[in-house]
Amino acid sequence: MKTERTWTISELAREFKVTPRALRFYEDRGLLSPRREGLNRVYSVRDRGRLILILRGKRVGFPLTEIKEILDLYDLNDGERAQMQTALKKFRARAVTLESQREDLEGAIQALADGISWLEGRLAEPAPKAGLAAARAFEQEAKRRLQDA
Repeated sequence: MKTERTWTISELAREFKVTPRALRFYEDRGLLSPRREGLNRVYSVRDRGRLILILRGKRVGFPLTEIKEILDLYDLNDGERAQMQTALKKFRARAVTLESQREDLEGAIQALADGISWLEGRLAEPAPKAGLAAARAFEQEAKRRLQDA
């Protein structure tokens, strides 16, 4: 009899660089369903696969509710068609959102680059004489006060 590979909470946490608390959180939200052996959680191949999909979904910005919705469609026994159709629809919508965010980020980066160039140009100009004179006067007054103290 061949036994299915299992993992402890520590093993999965270490492999996927998440905390055991995160895995317990996913369990509380119904995303993972490890079996129990006493007080220990035992994760199956199915749990590990679901964790991979949870982390991928999070990486591209899906909320856990949408990730759960997609994962739960796997159990319909329809050859995963409903799951794939739902995922495709959500993936397309997320791609549109991310493209818009990329445009916003590129605009913000360009605005910062323009500001940096302007500031560098201003700082490369000779300092105004009045500014130098004020700085020298301040320095002399500071020295005088230090000597008088």
